[in-house]
Amino acid sequence: MAGAHLSTLAHPPHRRHGLRTPDEAAALDIFDAWSERGTNYAGHSDVEANWRSLGQVGERQPVTLRTALAMGADRGILVLTDASTESLAVAKVLAGIAAEESPGLIILGKQAIDDDANQTGQMLAGLLGWGQGTFASKLDPQGDTVAVTREIDGGLETVALKLPAVVTTDLRLNEPRYASLPNIMKAKSKPIAAKTPADYGVDMTPRLTTIKVSEPAKRQAGIKVKSVDELVAKLKEMGAVT
Repeated sequence: MAGAHLSTLAHPPHRRHGLRTPDEAAALDIFDAWSERGTNYAGHSDVEANWRSLGQVGERQPVTLRTALAMGADRGILVLTDASTESLAVAKVLAGIAAEESPGLIILGKQAIDDDANQTGQMLAGLLGWGQGTFASKLDPQGDTVAVTREIDGGLETVALKLPAVVTTDLRLNEPRYASLPNIMKAKSKPIAAKTPADYGVDMTPRLTTIKVSEPAKRQAGIKVKSVDELVAKLKEMGAVT
């Protein structure tokens, strides 16, 4: 498959709803780990030849990006921001990078594991005007197209996308690779370009405001009834039926 490709990973400075503790260790989002592994799909070594890993992160130390480099990426792009990241802003940053890098394929995790938004890949495809294959469980490059097997409610669906395209990965695409000690050491010398959203003309100001975050109410213990009449009476007492 001609052209370089770009895989993405996210590690915001704090979880959007304030649920991440300050001492929480940095780690790859599980769906991003599958997208990183997706760069070597189907045994096509030419796909691996020019792999750029993009980190849309807020931390000054690119821990997760170095992990991706140790997994095989050639170089990284670190986008630094202290703002709470939202899907549309991230998609705009990715679109700006795509305009500079001209990848043949962009692979993302299907959703973040903090907010589960499942929006960035679709928004990116829309901004670029590219075809998209979401929830991918299998990729099969075929010249200037890629066949994407998608996991849908009714089973599996296979679509053919003309490249360049955007793909979001599901858990069954592959087995994530693990970084070996030699590759971890090599990753320390791989280049990482530090950027900011402003470099791509993107305003990261959040469009949404979190009013309140709280745990759900604790479930009350259930009760047993001896008859249908008693059940109906209890339901009426609770206001569940009239």
